[in-house]
Amino acid sequence: MRIGVPTEIKPAERRVALTPAGVSDLTGRGHEVVVQAGAGLGSHITDEDYTAAGARIEADAQAVWAHADMIVKVKEPLPEEHGHLREDLVLFTYLHLAADQDLTQAILDAGTTAIAYETVQPDTGGLPLLAPMSEIAGRLSVQEGAHHLLSPAGGRGVLLPGVPGVDRAHVTVIGAGAAGTSAAHAAVGMGATVEIYDISLPRLRYLDEIFGGRLQTKMSTPLDIAASVQRSDLVIGSVLIPGSRAPKLVTDEMVAGMRRGSVLVDIAIDQGGCFEGSRPTTHTDPTFAVHDTLYYCVANMPGAAPVTATRALTNATLPYVARIADRGWKDALGADTALGRGLNAAAGRLTNKPVAQAFGMEHIAVAEAVAG
Repeated sequence: MRIGVPTEIKPAERRVALTPAGVSDLTGRGHEVVVQAGAGLGSHITDEDYTAAGARIEADAQAVWAHADMIVKVKEPLPEEHGHLREDLVLFTYLHLAADQDLTQAILDAGTTAIAYETVQPDTGGLPLLAPMSEIAGRLSVQEGAHHLLSPAGGRGVLLPGVPGVDRAHVTVIGAGAAGTSAAHAAVGMGATVEIYDISLPRLRYLDEIFGGRLQTKMSTPLDIAASVQRSDLVIGSVLIPGSRAPKLVTDEMVAGMRRGSVLVDIAIDQGGCFEGSRPTTHTDPTFAVHDTLYYCVANMPGAAPVTATRALTNATLPYVARIADRGWKDALGADTALGRGLNAAAGRLTNKPVAQAFGMEHIAVAEAVAG
């Protein structure tokens, strides 16, 4: 199979979809890998590194997309890239279609086979291709929140761990999945007072055990979230329903009652955000004001740590990329239910029910798409 790796064009996105080690693995299996010139520079990977691993370098994105049977990316195609989509192409990347009707329609119109990292899900649960980026985003959410709580960044002027004789910052984490747990680890490690909310009592029991009582676990209800938001210096939203738009758990009314200079970080922004006032921002312009608070809603948070994130992403995605390349997408998805759940669209038809529901569209079963 011919596998293409284009340069990411999302603002301040410095990750790349494959490391040279990933390229070496795929070329060793007999596949051809074409990388756009400069695609890895943001992650400190040179064209020479890729060439030494067996890749071919192409000067522009058009040549990479046109040559490939499968495109492997980090972020969803932006409007400038929609013209590259075509019927005989497999696209394997983060898609978050439920938050992007224009991209969904472009994929359907082109007939592209679209497989989303974030909906690959084993029978045992979990999201193995989303987890490494969620872990990075969770840790970054606390770093960014701590920074923006400082007065020069527009915050309340609160130091997250406090000092002897002065209160620590109060941090509320909504959602106890991979991102929320990583955020809680970082916030507890920095000495903040932390509450974490989730709808799963077994998950809360697990967190209570591993943290040894160093944070407060609470069942997620609107009333309790509202009370916690009111007393928080930093609120981190990390709610995820695989393939669906994120529910709005923090309302505008809640935020209106927060103290001036409090900060809210929405990790769920790729899926539409879990705060009522959220809208996507970039690393170059990361925050905006809502009432007297600051919202941080960067849609590609792990892109701030590309050296770490690129390697973590390849570690997770490479076995699945190799499976698709070795067997073709139909055989690979038919033999692996986890990978099958990653299929969002094929031959102009949606196969992801939450995406179809988000836009009032029809969908077909993955099995039907694979058989067809």
